[in-house]
Amino acid sequence: MSGHDGYGESTYEVAAPARGQAFARTWWGRGWVAALEDGVLDGAQIRAGRRLARGGAVGAVSVRPGRATAVVRDRDGTAHRADVLLPELSAAQWDRLLALAVERAGYVAALLDREMPPHLVEDAATAGVDLLPGLGELEASCDCGAWDHCGHTTALCYLVARLLDEDPFVLLLLRGRPERPLLDDLQARTAAPVPTRPEGVDAADAYASVPASLPAPPDLPDGPGAPPSLDAETAPPEGVVPAALEFLAAQTAREAHRLLRDALYRTPQDAELTLSQDVVRLAAADPSDPGVRARLVEGRADLGLAVRAWREGGVAALSVLDEEWTPDGDTSARARAALEAAWDADERPALRARANRWTVVGDPAQIRLDRDGRWWPYRRQNGRWTPAGGPALDPATALAAAVRSEEEGPG
Repeated sequence: MSGHDGYGESTYEVAAPARGQAFARTWWGRGWVAALEDGVLDGAQIRAGRRLARGGAVGAVSVRPGRATAVVRDRDGTAHRADVLLPELSAAQWDRLLALAVERAGYVAALLDREMPPHLVEDAATAGVDLLPGLGELEASCDCGAWDHCGHTTALCYLVARLLDEDPFVLLLLRGRPERPLLDDLQARTAAPVPTRPEGVDAADAYASVPASLPAPPDLPDGPGAPPSLDAETAPPEGVVPAALEFLAAQTAREAHRLLRDALYRTPQDAELTLSQDVVRLAAADPSDPGVRARLVEGRADLGLAVRAWREGGVAALSVLDEEWTPDGDTSARARAALEAAWDADERPALRARANRWTVVGDPAQIRLDRDGRWWPYRRQNGRWTPAGGPALDPATALAAAVRSEEEGPG
């Protein structure tokens, strides 16, 4: 990369991926690719964009708030200006995001190391701030005349994913804040004095002050509150682990806030989790206490594998890990058509099919089809099939992630 100034528009020279490599290797880069592939209506434009991006047809990428731009050349040399637009965050959303970032020193440290903390993204989404693009947020504009994404804009998007791998501040710039002003704001917030906790109110006095006719419910808070500390001089009763209770209280507060947000704004709710799925959800939050981790391991024997799947895609990824199913006639035909179109004839790997799983002959790489038509990469490690990335609408992209997983080694 080159040309990054930290203050406004930045220009980058981006190398195309090597043959067989995926366009994105980090979870946030893959999240960008997933948003692109989920939002493009025409699969032919996805394939055309991949060919152009891999062929080095995309020139220097210019990034500024709300927009990425590059010149993309067709195979005949015709040049087109391609633009990809992403909505900027509002001032209120930025304020909520920065408040979340300074709550934990690890968030700021990770950003300075050019990493995107996954819990920051999750906490921000809970507070109504989506950093990664949602379905349909990546809008396209190209002078080739296409009304939606074309091969030129999808090629640009694939190279932006490579930029995000190297520097998550590119995503924050697209969302509206250059790096230097953003860091200055974070520094100012971390230097501010911590407000003192207000004095408590007696419960009887608080109850007596409740009016006979209650007012309308207040606005949804920005995030879940901090659970009470159980650190006290009194020894806990036998069998009670304070660290476990604090961990469960924090997770329960986050889940309660999500349910309240869904109830107030009528957003679709997740299906009720099974006990096994809820164990995985809790384990994915990285409980620091060894006793808590040991209790969770009792709930699922393959917990490490399941947590890895959860972090790639939640309940959907767990279903892909656990469930082997046979596609019906229409689903099987669509899968075969996708596999046929994903590679040129001389590049198509030899695949052995069983149920919803296709394994590369002679190579411990596999792709799995879910019931929504998405492909998930897997890699055989230590005798077990292991999730190797998030979902893709294109089987070639998913398989490339499985190959890249082998190059990087076990995570």
